[in-house]
Amino acid sequence: MKYIVIVILFWNAILLAQPKATNDSVAYYSSLARYNFKINNTSKGIYFIQKSILFSQKKHLTTTEINQNYWLGKVLLDQKKYNEALLYFQKTIELFNTTKPTVTLANTYYLMGLASVEKGDFEASKTNFDRAESVRISLKMTDSTDGLNLKKGILFQTNKNFELATETFQKIVKKPDTHSNLKTKTAAYYRLGLIENERKQNDSAISYLEKALILNSKNNDLEQKAAIMLAFSKSYKELQQYDRAYSYLEEYHQIKLHSAEIKSAKSNRNSFAKFKQEEVLKIKIQKEKDAKQIQKAAKYSKLTSILAIALITILPLLSLSLYKNNIIRSDSNQLLKDKNNELIIAKNNAEKASKARSEFLSTVSHELRTPLNAINGITHLLLEDNPKKSQLDYLKSLQFSGNYLATFINDILEINKIESSKIEVENIAFNLKQLLFDIHNSQKEFAIVNNNDFKLEIAPDIPDYLIGDPTKLSQIFLNLINNALKFTKNGAVIVTAQVSKVIPLKANIYFEIIDTGIGIPEEQIENVFENFSQGSVEINRKYGGTGLGLTIVKNLVKILGGKINLNSEINKGSTFSFELPFSIPTKLEAVEKKTAVYDANVLENKKILLVEDNRINQMITKKMLENKGVNCEIIDNGEDAIVLIQNNTYDLVLMDVHLPGINGTIATQQIRDFDNNTPIIALTAISLHENREMLLSYGMNDVITKPFVPEEFYKKIAEYI
Repeated sequence: MKYIVIVILFWNAILLAQPKATNDSVAYYSSLARYNFKINNTSKGIYFIQKSILFSQKKHLTTTEINQNYWLGKVLLDQKKYNEALLYFQKTIELFNTTKPTVTLANTYYLMGLASVEKGDFEASKTNFDRAESVRISLKMTDSTDGLNLKKGILFQTNKNFELATETFQKIVKKPDTHSNLKTKTAAYYRLGLIENERKQNDSAISYLEKALILNSKNNDLEQKAAIMLAFSKSYKELQQYDRAYSYLEEYHQIKLHSAEIKSAKSNRNSFAKFKQEEVLKIKIQKEKDAKQIQKAAKYSKLTSILAIALITILPLLSLSLYKNNIIRSDSNQLLKDKNNELIIAKNNAEKASKARSEFLSTVSHELRTPLNAINGITHLLLEDNPKKSQLDYLKSLQFSGNYLATFINDILEINKIESSKIEVENIAFNLKQLLFDIHNSQKEFAIVNNNDFKLEIAPDIPDYLIGDPTKLSQIFLNLINNALKFTKNGAVIVTAQVSKVIPLKANIYFEIIDTGIGIPEEQIENVFENFSQGSVEINRKYGGTGLGLTIVKNLVKILGGKINLNSEINKGSTFSFELPFSIPTKLEAVEKKTAVYDANVLENKKILLVEDNRINQMITKKMLENKGVNCEIIDNGEDAIVLIQNNTYDLVLMDVHLPGINGTIATQQIRDFDNNTPIIALTAISLHENREMLLSYGMNDVITKPFVPEEFYKKIAEYI
């Protein structure tokens, strides 16, 4: 029996200890929260309230959970985090669904009203204030209801919502006078007076203030009376009754002075008693401090001695270490400085070399293009002049050599533009299928020469129009197809295009150029995209070419957002593949220009002015024009060209860019001051510093690059006549 009693007592102790432990946990989190709020560590305080909430949920402590949610809502409201505060207040209200309402529920609705006012949501704030009032009435807290309404009205008034404020204050003043509500009713009448004053209804304002003053006389609240007097003064001032306004203002100051004297006297009476208590308390605290100080001094005296000895021992070692580190750091800094200077010098030298190379290539290309234009032009004229059969082969060889040299110069300049980052990507709508068909047709003759089966396979699901750079895409395909056809004989070359990925308004197209040619040795695959690389000297001698085509392809594919891949096997062929991203236009964003097809008869009897200082170019260009029935007039400088165009009418002007005196661009600019109709086409051995956009900006209509390709030369002129 004795043991049974012991067991029962033991279990009772455990069961009674559980609520205490639970309450201790909540109290622990709450104390930590309060401490952190006290030291202004708000985020940590919020963290501990949230821990308390989670603990309350886990233990099903509804009342505790209500109080903690309410507390956290108040903290967030003080932090002006209104949306977060409203969430916790709403959670508090939801928890009250399972328990009886208390004053906390009323206060929660009231604080939700405050948060809604701050957010400018007056409709929600009114609803919440009304609910707070309803709860207080149900709890028979009618006295506090008036106080709640007063605060609610002041909030509406502060936020200039006079209609809701007036409605709230009227609720208070309509109640009968009682001893407990005198001060609240007085304040409500006073506030109504202020609102009417704001509305410029000064007579109405005075009426409310008089009622406030009557009620104030029953409770002798000097601070309230002073405020009423000041409001009277402002109202009479608005009515321009300055004597009465001054009288009330004087009374306001008298009340404030009297109130200050009363406060001072009261303060003096309390001060002495408080002083005595404080002195006794100070002496007691001081004694305790002195005792603790003596204990601390004794405790730390020994420790100080030990630390001093240790410090004296360590300091020399530390000083030596610092000295050595400073020497090492100084040497390292000097070495780093020297290396940086070397890098800067190397960088500057590299930039100078790059600039010098660009300038050199620009100059050389310009100087080469001018005589090359003469060679190609004279060759074209001789071929058109019915040469003897014995001369025809020589002329065709000369024409091929001229075209080859022009291609070589263009490739070098293209590589230089890419390396100088002077190449720009164009984004226009174009028909990819048509572009591939045109390139296929242009290379058919080359395929026939080497007896190759040349096929084009285009997937039907490729969109008709894409947005991209058709010019650079053409360069890529022409280089790859030309290589495939050149290095393949009695075989096949296949060009394929298919959609690899489609998302709204975007498409990735996968391209392959497959040939059954001589292939590339495995050890050469990595180097085949380098400048002037063609696999071997034997291949270069046998097949010719500059070795720049694949370098251009690799860089252009990269610029367009892709990467070129190569699979090849000796005597079996090669496959070049790459994938490029394109946009799909919602509507045709640009109208493609069709290849110009000119009628030679259009040029007959047209009058063209040629502005050119090089006599050979003068002769060749004039002869090419006269062969098409054009009347050509020549002038060799910009100044005379301007005078001729002012005094004569021409169907078109061919303007060399580089002229003695004022150059072609300045001459064109001056011509456009008086003539905007005559077409002017620039003739230039175009360099890195000259681009089409720059020339067009001076007023030129188009650009023809030397050396001329005769058919393109005639087409361009026919386009503007």
